[in-house]
Amino acid sequence: MDKKEIKKRIDRLKKLIEKHRDLYHTYDRSEISDAAFDTLKNELEELENKYPDLITPDSPTQKVGGRPLKKFGKIVHKNPMLSLNDAFSEEEMKKWEEKMENYLKDKVKGGFYAELKMDGLAVELIYKNGILEKGVTRGDGKIGEDITDNLKTIKDIPLKIEKDRKINKEELLVRGEVYMTKAEFERVNKEQEKNGWKTYANPRNVAAGSLRQLDPKITASRKLSFYAYGFGEDIGLENHKEEHEFLRKIGFPVEENDEEVKDLSEAIKFRNKWEKKREKLSYEVDGVVIRVNRNDIFERLGFVGKAPRGGIAYKFSPKEATTKVKNIRVQIGRTGILTPVADLKPVEVAGVIITHATLHNFDEIKRLGVKIGDTVVVSRAGDVIPKITNVLKELREGKEKEFKMPNVCPVDGSKVEKDGVYFKCSNKKCGARHREELQHFVARGAFDLRGLGPKIIDRFLDEGMIADAADIFLLKQGDIEILEGFGKKSADNIISEIAEKKEITLPRFLYALSIPQVGEETAHVIAEQLARKLKIEREKLKVNDILREMQKFSLEELQEIKDVGPKVAKDVYDWFQEKNNEELLKKLEKNGVEIKAEKKEINLKLEGKIFVLTGGLEKMSREEAKEKIRKLGGDVSESVSKKTDYVVIGKEAGSKKEKAKELGVKMIREEEFLEMLK
Repeated sequence: MDKKEIKKRIDRLKKLIEKHRDLYHTYDRSEISDAAFDTLKNELEELENKYPDLITPDSPTQKVGGRPLKKFGKIVHKNPMLSLNDAFSEEEMKKWEEKMENYLKDKVKGGFYAELKMDGLAVELIYKNGILEKGVTRGDGKIGEDITDNLKTIKDIPLKIEKDRKINKEELLVRGEVYMTKAEFERVNKEQEKNGWKTYANPRNVAAGSLRQLDPKITASRKLSFYAYGFGEDIGLENHKEEHEFLRKIGFPVEENDEEVKDLSEAIKFRNKWEKKREKLSYEVDGVVIRVNRNDIFERLGFVGKAPRGGIAYKFSPKEATTKVKNIRVQIGRTGILTPVADLKPVEVAGVIITHATLHNFDEIKRLGVKIGDTVVVSRAGDVIPKITNVLKELREGKEKEFKMPNVCPVDGSKVEKDGVYFKCSNKKCGARHREELQHFVARGAFDLRGLGPKIIDRFLDEGMIADAADIFLLKQGDIEILEGFGKKSADNIISEIAEKKEITLPRFLYALSIPQVGEETAHVIAEQLARKLKIEREKLKVNDILREMQKFSLEELQEIKDVGPKVAKDVYDWFQEKNNEELLKKLEKNGVEIKAEKKEINLKLEGKIFVLTGGLEKMSREEAKEKIRKLGGDVSESVSKKTDYVVIGKEAGSKKEKAKELGVKMIREEEFLEMLK
């Protein structure tokens, strides 16, 4: 995007964020999840950091919360109740520490304090001579709403606190979070269902809405909870840990899992530990707050914009996030059904990088109203399959494109037919054949991707992860890790193997393409002819070099190749002229596949000798044996004939052994064969 387009994007983001922030903070309503909102806000912050000249005073990054409602009295905070900036990665956390050190011109001393960030409503409690006098919402950070009577109904909030000799202040400003437990949220929603009323989206909205009831009895019926986390002014304690201890001492509930950490790496470990254990907590939590422990350093660091420099909210991986639809493609399932799949700008959702999401069928695209180029909300239903749940039409730029279901099958060109809500290839064998070709592509003798067995290929097809063989080389760890039955380790193993196998010899590449009637041996003889034509001296070849040269072969030239008859020649010729196959080859090159030249052995002592292998070998695989024979100038045949020079007998040799006896062909054991290879 150029600067003009970036400014337009920023303006759209500001308007959309302001809308959702107002709904959330002022009216306790949500149209999108907190996680999706966070990613919108993060995108705006990243753009503004990159282009600081585009930051304006009215930007949501420069403001706090929402405006106070008119139905409550207003109270001005003695000191502003500002919010925290967010971080979503270790890299951002390290940059935060670096900025503090640059500002201080020194290392941050005294470590940090790490606190669980509960998803509730921030309030300030004002105690005069130990008696709760006022309770105030954050509001816009400067002015909040007087909700004293409602706060007094919460059992965790003491109406009176004992004065402490150490901290003898007439007025004490205590800050904390009002929240609703998961159990209470379930109870309230069951009650809503029972009465035929609308259920609530999340505990935070219920808690906030309950606090803003004009009738305190309604608030009391909701059984809200409270944790204190700090003070509204300096009370003379050395660090934040002491503040927590003092709050507990004078009667406030404080989260027992918060802890002092010596450095940033320990703070990150604290966050990662609780991301895994968050479901065990009785309340919703969306991250951790990390702040400089020493109060004098925290004060020295001051504020920037709406947030303190010395504190930050390190969020957990969101279960929903916003991203862009780069493309919508169609993949063919095992039954021939065409499934539209959205290719996404990579985004982290629930701890993994998501690059695609299935759109199920054309009706789903129409229901969502999704277009290519749209900004969308992506979620993982049950932490498993990525799904587009919402389209943020307010962020459209006018360049988005409608998706159209193809009239012909992208695999075999057959007519596409409507079958209920689904579109199907009219060729009933298409899906099964496509599946078999993909399984052949990854098999031994071809790309040899042993981690991708038939069941895994079927699964990838069913989930819309691959539409053709080239898509295999675009798979990401996150795409695989989220599938049931997989995990981080198995996903990592598959991705590592795919990366290793992007280089392939020319014969194996030709064999992998499932050209009709082209087996391993035919692929080798065609490859030899092609190599001579290309005069291969380079270490690697581009796939498009192969495509160009194969398209130059005439039928007659192909028929002249050893062991290639008229029928095979016609199949090879037709395959390379087919438009879909041409597109596949171009896509394979684009996705990183390269042809490596086979190293020629100086010693060609097996030149002119024809070998047949039967039974299992102990010292090497059959594929390795074939490769060694060819490197030494020999040929390998799949069948025994009078032209065969040697039949290598392995364990449990089959009918080829009997045929060799019948024709009088020399048979050798594996030991003798290995001697010949030396």
